[in-house]
Amino acid sequence: MLKADFLVPLRHFDVEADIEVSNEILVLVGPSGSGKTTILRCLAGLKKPSRGTIRINNRIVYSGQDRINLPSRERKVGYVFQEYALFPHMTVKKNVMYGLSRETRKSKPHMVEEFLDMMGIHHLHDRYPRQISGGEKQRVALARALVTEPEIMLLDEPLSALDQEIRSELQQELKKIQRQWKIPFVLVTHDMNEAEILGDQIIKINQGKLTVLKQP
Repeated sequence: MLKADFLVPLRHFDVEADIEVSNEILVLVGPSGSGKTTILRCLAGLKKPSRGTIRINNRIVYSGQDRINLPSRERKVGYVFQEYALFPHMTVKKNVMYGLSRETRKSKPHMVEEFLDMMGIHHLHDRYPRQISGGEKQRVALARALVTEPEIMLLDEPLSALDQEIRSELQQELKKIQRQWKIPFVLVTHDMNEAEILGDQIIKINQGKLTVLKQP
């Protein structure tokens, strides 16, 4: 369960977030510059709101009143960036492994292999990002986020750079992964059609103001 109610002042408007997500996909849809990514960054601990509260399951990860602001590494959040953010000098396997602590690598030596298999990219394990397609890069980014066993997943326009065929395939893959993991997914897009395909809950955002379009 993710529950967040906070305010973030930006240059031209304030972002006022009030969201609650259980084990489903929430899609934030709106034009560029409307505040969608700002909400994700606040949830992840990459940006600090001016006031409010963010809860992940039973943990308060941010409270303006109580001066709580847990760093990203302590929030148990998986984050998939729009541009994938893969390390060009690392192989696919090492990119996925990067998300794990040294202790986890030792205690669960086969974990990365299992996630490569799950995402259908094990055959790419020794390749570098420059040697794989956009869809394959996105699968690597998803594997790297999921291997940390997050309590929520945040996805910032994860499919926007892909052609329509690969995009449709990965839309179905995302829905399947969410059903398997049974954790909240918060996904940002500017594409209303994609929002309708993926969203159990859809919230439109424009200049920081949220309007609920669909509820589960």
